[in-house]
Amino acid sequence: MNDALLIKKLKGHSTARPPVWFMRQAGRILPNYQRLKEKHSFQDLMGDPELAAQVTLMPIYDLGVDAAILFSDILVIPVALGMELSFTDRGPVFEKPLFKTDRPSEALIPDAAKLDYIYRNIKAIIGHRPDHTPLIGFCGAPLTTLCYMIQGTARNPNFPEAVKYLYTNKEDARRLIDVITEMSVVYAQNQIRAGVDVFQLFDTHAGLIPAELYMELFWPAIHKISEAVRQTGTPFIFFPKGLGTGIRYITPDVADFVSIDWQMPLRHARELVPHEVGLQGNIDPRLLYASKAEIEKTLKDYIPFYREFPNLIINLGHGFLPDVPYQNAKWVVDWVKGANWLG
Repeated sequence: MNDALLIKKLKGHSTARPPVWFMRQAGRILPNYQRLKEKHSFQDLMGDPELAAQVTLMPIYDLGVDAAILFSDILVIPVALGMELSFTDRGPVFEKPLFKTDRPSEALIPDAAKLDYIYRNIKAIIGHRPDHTPLIGFCGAPLTTLCYMIQGTARNPNFPEAVKYLYTNKEDARRLIDVITEMSVVYAQNQIRAGVDVFQLFDTHAGLIPAELYMELFWPAIHKISEAVRQTGTPFIFFPKGLGTGIRYITPDVADFVSIDWQMPLRHARELVPHEVGLQGNIDPRLLYASKAEIEKTLKDYIPFYREFPNLIINLGHGFLPDVPYQNAKWVVDWVKGANWLG
């Protein structure tokens, strides 16, 4: 797999163009996925190795992206910690959110075996994937995972109960973060053993709290998960959405690449992050609603940047929105593959 374009880029090799893949590429905007959803629930698709492999690999065929990312959900970790989760029409909902308990860290019953089906899915994906197609594994970072566990849903994206808990129960929060981190390490290492080639840690809500509090409570956990992944030789991508200037803390000992959200211009990110750390991103997902001419104007700005700083992966600054036109996403991939990146 070392000859795959994404792996070459993650390992610092020169490539004629940047790799391109998208967060939330497996599902949502793909017509073939929508047809599958007419017959199968989200849990069915996650729970069946053949279906999970089909959805994971769908973007390779339908969009032409340079990598597959495991079809799963960040909330499998709380389930492995003993929480009951339902996927509803209004999003995931935990039956008993932890803010309703006195000591959340004592309410959990870890059982890593609940994640075994995901490793079976990975093996099925590897058995079906085309040659030279790397597979990206992932999990949610402890802050984002904790937000859902405390709050119970994402219906209020500010997660007020979770933030209140961090400020009023800091010592119990540390214990809960430790439990989440330990399960995340087991999960990441087992994904790698099952065959994933790259690992990305998603902290979708990193910007929810001040960077100083983030560094105090969560940075040790990021280091621990990163070390567990990188000691296997597996490239590690970190996505701390909304962390802002806090990305300056992402040094080469933390990540191989950092994924940049659309609020942060790439040149600002390049000034903040050590040059040994590559950048991924930062296309605004909403740009894909625009005309192809408007999209191309933005994409062209990446070419001079790539010529100056070639450790770049083209991606979104967050995941696809559900109603983004599939044709526009496919057009972006084709444009990236056809552009003259080296001059």
